[in-house]
Amino acid sequence: MDEPIVFAVRLLKLDNVRPLKLFPVLTEVPTVSHEQINQHLSNWTERESTAEAMIPLIGRLYRKNNVVTSVYGRAIINQSVIDIIRAHRFVRQVEDSELSVHDTLPILEAMDKLDLGRAHVDIGKLAVKFKSEGGDLTEFLKREIGPVVGQYQSQSEEDAHNDTKDVVLYGFGRIGRLLARILIEKAGGGNNLRLRAIVVRQGGAENDLEKRASLLRRDSVHGPFDGTITVDEKESALIANGNYIKVIYSDGPDKVDYTQYDIHNAIVIDNTGKWRDEEGLGLHLKSKGVSRVILTAPGKGDIKNIVYGINNDWITDEDKILSAASCTTNAITPVLKAIHDEYGIQDGHVETVHSYTNDQNLIDNYHKGSRRGRSAPLNMVITETGAAKAVAKALPELKGKLSGNAIRVPTPNVSMAILNLNLDKDVTVEGVNEYLRDMALHSELQKQIDFVNSPEVVSTDFVGSRHAGIVDAQATIASGKRLILYVWYDNEFGYSAQVVRCVNQMAGVTYPIFPKRARD
Repeated sequence: MDEPIVFAVRLLKLDNVRPLKLFPVLTEVPTVSHEQINQHLSNWTERESTAEAMIPLIGRLYRKNNVVTSVYGRAIINQSVIDIIRAHRFVRQVEDSELSVHDTLPILEAMDKLDLGRAHVDIGKLAVKFKSEGGDLTEFLKREIGPVVGQYQSQSEEDAHNDTKDVVLYGFGRIGRLLARILIEKAGGGNNLRLRAIVVRQGGAENDLEKRASLLRRDSVHGPFDGTITVDEKESALIANGNYIKVIYSDGPDKVDYTQYDIHNAIVIDNTGKWRDEEGLGLHLKSKGVSRVILTAPGKGDIKNIVYGINNDWITDEDKILSAASCTTNAITPVLKAIHDEYGIQDGHVETVHSYTNDQNLIDNYHKGSRRGRSAPLNMVITETGAAKAVAKALPELKGKLSGNAIRVPTPNVSMAILNLNLDKDVTVEGVNEYLRDMALHSELQKQIDFVNSPEVVSTDFVGSRHAGIVDAQATIASGKRLILYVWYDNEFGYSAQVVRCVNQMAGVTYPIFPKRARD
């Protein structure tokens, strides 16, 4: 046996030391029964089993009927069992109680038998409404999604191909690769946009194609690609989840003949930002096989800057060149519209706390812009933003009412806009938050505005959000006619989702959304 260790303790007399506070000793230790412990695990495994049963129904509705299902705006297509349960768990943040997979499974089973046509259906909202109203589920669904009941149309593979719209990505940087991910994901339902080609600059590395495939396959911010990617070096193509995507090398937007790759009437999404006016972007239209162009940056001159959900009704068949504005403009304009419609905005200031971008330097080096030459990962950098003024291009009633500035910060993704507004009416924190919560759940801006009411969220919690902006209810400040709102946004993924919504409308690929707004 080891020798015992003896500790010598010297008692010291210390001044200014508070006496030790004694807590009452618990005489009875609370106990949880073995049955209660097992019940928690049993409930969890039952929820897992129910979510597993939902997956084939979700997939069949999507691939056969082109029905996109969600739970309070959270898409559940191609999601795991845990992701589906999490989507249901989220509902507790916006409703008085949680939503169970046991509530939504019967909705899916009934929808599967109704021969539905193309639609976006929020089964979470339907389940909550049905729990409140009761009655016969099939009759309830016929009332709620009636316009698409019995509208399923079977198509041959050739017909489905003819109904798709060819899309070309010109540039394959951060936004280009995220657009590719979204387009590939959405191709599974058929009759949708189809990514046919990616155009990059001439003169890459010897293993250029593999490097580009690797960047699509692995992303330090957004995680791995959800699927498989194969490189066809001989044909200079990528095959991603069955989508054959030609990689074209070119020195200019007017130097590609897309028709030789069987690409016709394509919409080109220019991600380079190199050309922003009508003359430059018009070069794309000189290439055979191109019908329209959309820019993923603010357009100059008379080019329409579109913020989907706000002024996408400005898009006409005659428009050949459009802009999807900027990520910040997309994030703040829907919230500003909602506030202006309800309370009236006299004036205000928008301060953007923005993640650093490729435009900045990793270490101090020359940059033509003020301050941007300083190391992005090491500094907060004050810089200019045109987002506040750009709001007026989509929302003319706010012209001249907003000023703006930006601070670039050392995070790789997710930004925040602070809206400091003077209103026409007095407001309260509770009133504004309840109004914006309703707009996020039930208005025509539900895909643009999201709402979170947690005291613990931070920027990384919003990576991958497909909403244009997320209102942080816990940070809202209101006093009289003064209102300050904090709006998070994934400046990469949320913006890319907005771009795809614009392209869908340009291509005539639209979906009715159900359930309809509660107040309609």
